[in-house]
Amino acid sequence: MATPHNSAEKGDFAKTVLMSGDPLRAKFIAENFLTDVKCVNEVRGMLGFTGKYQGKDVSVMGHGMGIASIGIYTYELFNFYDVDNIIRVGSAGGLQDKVNVMDIIFAQGAHTDSNYGFQFGLPGTFAPTCSYSILEKAVAVAKEKGVTYHVGDVLSTDAFYKKCNESELYRKMGALAVEMETPALYMNAAEAGKNALTILTCSDHLFKDQDTTSKQRETGFTDMMEIALKTAIQL
Repeated sequence: MATPHNSAEKGDFAKTVLMSGDPLRAKFIAENFLTDVKCVNEVRGMLGFTGKYQGKDVSVMGHGMGIASIGIYTYELFNFYDVDNIIRVGSAGGLQDKVNVMDIIFAQGAHTDSNYGFQFGLPGTFAPTCSYSILEKAVAVAKEKGVTYHVGDVLSTDAFYKKCNESELYRKMGALAVEMETPALYMNAAEAGKNALTILTCSDHLFKDQDTTSKQRETGFTDMMEIALKTAIQL
C-alpha cells in the first residue's frame, strides 16, 4: 500500500527498520552490511532497502532532517507498513565534557522545543522516552564491542540555525547532545504501541573544537551501524 511519500507495498519492510537522516547513510548500510538487498522506496530520494543481516530480515531507510520529516516517515512505517521497531542511527552535537566526537549516545529521553506533541491533545508536557527493551539490548552490544558510550537524555530542536541558543541551559540540566528528530519518533511509537530507540554518534561538539566531515557522517559511523544491526536481529 503506497503512500504519498513511500512507494513500497505492504510486506516490503521488515518488522525492524533502521532509519537515518541521510538516505545515503541508509544506502551505505544496505550495501555494506546486508545481503539479498532490495530497494523498496525511492520517492523524493528517501531511499529504503530491505535485506538480511546474519540471516534475519532488516530494513533501512532515510528519514530526512527534522522532527516534521521523521514524523511523517515513522508514522507511515508504524501505521501503514506494520513495522514494530524503529532504531534511528543518527548524528548529534556533543554538549557534555565527558562526550567526545565518535562516542556513541543512546537517547533514553528527549527534551524538545518542538510543538509536535500538541496534536495528541495531552494536558501538561509529554516526556518522550525510548523503549527500554531495545535500549537494554543495544547497550549490551555496545559493551561487547568495547566502544565508548553514554546513556541519557538529549535535546531535540526544530532549528539548526538559532537566534537564541539554549544549548548551554540544557547542558547544565545534563543533556548529553543536541539533535533534531527523536521526540517525533518516540511519540509516534508511543501512540502506535510500537518500539523505538535513537542511537547517535557524536559528530561534533558545541563546547570543544571537535568535528567530522560530511563523508565521515555518511560512511564512518560503523560502530553505531553494527550496534543497531546486532540489536535489530534480537527483536
